[in-house]
Amino acid sequence: MVRMDDMVLKAMAKWPNVPHCYGWLGLDARGNWWLRDAAAQAAGAFAGGAAGAKGSRLEHAGLIDFIGRNYGHDDAGQWFFQNGPQRVYVELEATPWIWRVAEGGAVHAHTGAPARVQQVLTDEAGRVYLHTSGGFGLVHTQDVPAVADLVERGGAWEPQAMRAADLPARFSYVTSPQARHAARLADTSK
Repeated sequence: MVRMDDMVLKAMAKWPNVPHCYGWLGLDARGNWWLRDAAAQAAGAFAGGAAGAKGSRLEHAGLIDFIGRNYGHDDAGQWFFQNGPQRVYVELEATPWIWRVAEGGAVHAHTGAPARVQQVLTDEAGRVYLHTSGGFGLVHTQDVPAVADLVERGGAWEPQAMRAADLPARFSYVTSPQARHAARLADTSK
């Protein structure tokens, strides 16, 4: 998990029992954060939902950096932003990390964190994924040509095919903590 800001750790210690938040924050397939108010959530799922379901794209650089510094996951593979004492679970359009790849092969996440490539994967739709020292994620669409050049050179950039539907289980991540939470609530109310 990412090291969190000291002020966040102090808030967690001071208020340990703040309820978790579901559905209010999303990460799209291009590494953008989206704030999902009640109207956006009512429009449908973050990934593949109706128009307006994504919500409002965050533009404030300071807030984006704060989210990135305090972004992590729980033991169930649900990704979240630790906002002081409150855990805000993130709806993922694709994967928990969106990788940027430079022409020379340097890789960094949508949060700016650097990573080393361990495995390259492709799915049936031609999307490219990297399993790295920092975790698993989708390659940003603008950087697929850089990956193609690295694959052509050979070496460690040898892609393996995998079905997109198998990726969350294989790499232990949950795309919709909100849906998982709702299903758990429905099971306990029976």
